[in-house]
Amino acid sequence: MGLPDGGNQLNMQALGKRSMPHKRENLAIYAAPALFVVLWASGFVGAKFGMPYVEPLTFLTLRMGAVVFLLAILAFITRPTWPDLAGFKHSIVAGLLVHGFYLGGVFISIDRRLPAGLSALVVSLQPVLTSTIANRYLGERVVARQWLGLALGIGGVYLVVADKTVAGEATAIGWIAALCALIAITVGTLYQKRFGGGIDWRAALIIQYSSAGVLFAVGSLLFENQRIEWTIELIGALAWLVLVLSLGAVWLLYFLIRRTAATRVTSLFYLTPAATALMAWALLGEHLGMLALIGMAVCVVGVFLVNWRAA
Repeated sequence: MGLPDGGNQLNMQALGKRSMPHKRENLAIYAAPALFVVLWASGFVGAKFGMPYVEPLTFLTLRMGAVVFLLAILAFITRPTWPDLAGFKHSIVAGLLVHGFYLGGVFISIDRRLPAGLSALVVSLQPVLTSTIANRYLGERVVARQWLGLALGIGGVYLVVADKTVAGEATAIGWIAALCALIAITVGTLYQKRFGGGIDWRAALIIQYSSAGVLFAVGSLLFENQRIEWTIELIGALAWLVLVLSLGAVWLLYFLIRRTAATRVTSLFYLTPAATALMAWALLGEHLGMLALIGMAVCVVGVFLVNWRAA
């Protein structure tokens, strides 16, 4: 027996209301990758503004402390669900990898005179390393088209940073730190996808940033003199890295990890050096040549091949 006209209208309204959150979520999923690339790339520029006034591990200790403080206020207001003991341990491991050893490695490599271009080039190997591990251990099938896209991504990143890859006086510690950053972000991304998907992001980030902050604080006490020159540039860089990177970009990263295959998520890191180069050109007046522009185009093609879904 059919519903009367009023019943049909009410039913259609109810269906429309239920579909709205789904549409908004789909829109967020489509917009998140581009926003993530822009935010993540801005972190390198922010670090460049702040590092002349503070040592790297001390800088990162301040950053983690500020993030944990803000997240603690948010948790007090919103009352998130805290993980069990196993989830707590998983969050500590993910935090040490994704935030601790990755950020520490990148900052130390640059501080030890490894050019940012070379550091970015080393870390840009992450999508290939991630795809190899995901293909082997996570059951994520990486097809030939995606391998081609990964290879193009590496080539494009090299073209972007080619005119900035003179090693100069880089020390062995700088190279080792960059390699450690590469391994940490690769394993950390896969670990987060495998074990951290069901943990409330507010609780997870508090635990992760706290564990990374303890690591940085210990390193700062052991290897640095905690010199801080409080300037407008340092305060601005710290605020940007805390609010935009540690809260915004990292939340987007975990949002994508939960909803997308690891290979597709990490392929976005190919676009980071290109976006960073554009920001450095616009904000810092750094040179941006034709070779870098060609490399950016190659990176875009590579990421497209990795993420394109056949019908």
